[in-house]
Amino acid sequence: MRKLLIVAILAAAVAAFMLLTSLKQEPPKTERTRPDPLVDVLVLEEMTAHFEVRSQGTVKPKTETVLSAEVSGTIIWISPKFVAGGIFSADEELLRIDPTNYVVAVEQAEALVAQRQIEHDGASKLLSRGYRAEAEYASAAAALAGAKAELVRARRNLERTRIRLPYRGMVRAKETDLGQFVNPGSRLGVVFAIDLAEVRLPLTDTDLAFLDLPGAAQIAASGSAEGPRVTLSAVQEGRRVSREAQIVRTEGVVDEKSRVTYAVTRILDPYALDTDAAALPVGTFVDAVIAGKEAHDVIQVPRAVVRGSNQLLFVDDDNKLRIRSVEIVRADADHVYIVSGASPGERVVTTVLETAVNGMPVRVTGEVSEDADEAGA
Repeated sequence: MRKLLIVAILAAAVAAFMLLTSLKQEPPKTERTRPDPLVDVLVLEEMTAHFEVRSQGTVKPKTETVLSAEVSGTIIWISPKFVAGGIFSADEELLRIDPTNYVVAVEQAEALVAQRQIEHDGASKLLSRGYRAEAEYASAAAALAGAKAELVRARRNLERTRIRLPYRGMVRAKETDLGQFVNPGSRLGVVFAIDLAEVRLPLTDTDLAFLDLPGAAQIAASGSAEGPRVTLSAVQEGRRVSREAQIVRTEGVVDEKSRVTYAVTRILDPYALDTDAAALPVGTFVDAVIAGKEAHDVIQVPRAVVRGSNQLLFVDDDNKLRIRSVEIVRADADHVYIVSGASPGERVVTTVLETAVNGMPVRVTGEVSEDADEAGA
């Protein structure tokens, strides 16, 4: 009886389980939908762009002179300013060569001129009275002219014992010293003018399209012309300083190796001796920002939204993606400028999408918020 009871209980349990299983209803099946990507958009607008062209270069003197002795002798005096970095004025004496021999040569030449003048005057009087021939008078005149020429040479050599320059400048290198004997052609030092300095700025063919540089015809008359304004900047003593300058000419040839054209920028008073501007000493490496041409009716977009070289993601009126190529006229570190392929009022995606398919539906951030507010109301 006990075994039968156990079997009956198990059978009843199995029957109850089968009954409950058959009565259980399956939950309703719902399709799992993936929400459309949420994106930010930028509404395009036309603008007038003021393009800038960037370049780099080194400040160099416009006028630099290698000092050489024109006469021989011993250096007997050197100016305290004739040291590397020394600044001197125009026509200021920097060195002096022993003038003794040249003073003597001037006195001898003056004495010879006086003698030849007397001979010339005597020959002239005798010729007027008929006591001398024309040839004798001509010989005396030639001797006088030769003596005067020798006096000019002697005086010029005496002047050359004092080394001067016709400009205000700075000493780059001193290559002689007191007591040294020099011959004509001996190097004495290197100096340069500090009234003007120049910077050669390399420009690519693309850069030239956005600059209004002076042409060869404009430069031909005076060697320079008024070109675009340039802002030069450099780091000095841990801080960046800037200085205004101007392009005055181009070098007129394309570099065969780098294929660039050099524009020359002129800096007035580079050492700021007469102004309150920042000094840009010779040898300073500078960054240059050149004012370029204006472009009207262009569209500016952030550079980060450009896909590949020239594609943008547009959102149409149905909130679907449209991938389109545009024509970019200029690009810098932050923006690109479009002249065709896009229109004012169109919307461009600024959100980074891992996968973008032409025609893919998207949700626009501002529109999603408005829809939620309407649903809540």
